[in-house]
Amino acid sequence: MTIMGIDPGFAITGYGVVEYKGNKFSVLDYGVITTKAKQEFHKRLMIVNEELTVLMKRFKPEAVSIEELFFSKNIKTALTAAHGRGVAMLAASRSGACIYEYTPLQVKQAVVGYGRASKAQVQQMVSAILNLRQIPKPDDAADALAVAICHAHSSKMAGLGSKGI
Repeated sequence: MTIMGIDPGFAITGYGVVEYKGNKFSVLDYGVITTKAKQEFHKRLMIVNEELTVLMKRFKPEAVSIEELFFSKNIKTALTAAHGRGVAMLAASRSGACIYEYTPLQVKQAVVGYGRASKAQVQQMVSAILNLRQIPKPDDAADALAVAICHAHSSKMAGLGSKGI
């Protein structure tokens, strides 16, 4: 199964694409989509949509797993990031892939085995699980790979995943 994980945003959107067969992972690609702060907001969202669409056409994932947003303090940041998440969901929906959503706690639990794991612990486990020589950079790409791993582990245990759309 080809899985694309997405760490959504509008300034930086992380993506990671993995192949998961027989309890083994192969990394197909990972990276980030970035937009410039001086660009108009709607153009930044359009860039995220266009680049995700290109990636989805290239890799044809059967599943797209997207991290749910978690913010406790800054509502403005949460609202603008939510726009990026919506664009990612739209691109995934248009690709025909099944969409799954996971909370940061679910991702940490699936990758590290502990829902309150630190970012460094998650990144180290991503590197170990995927047999990478180093931790994927930037952080948003590592987070996206973690979301993809979360789906692989969750779909194996649950038969599907969490909140498949």
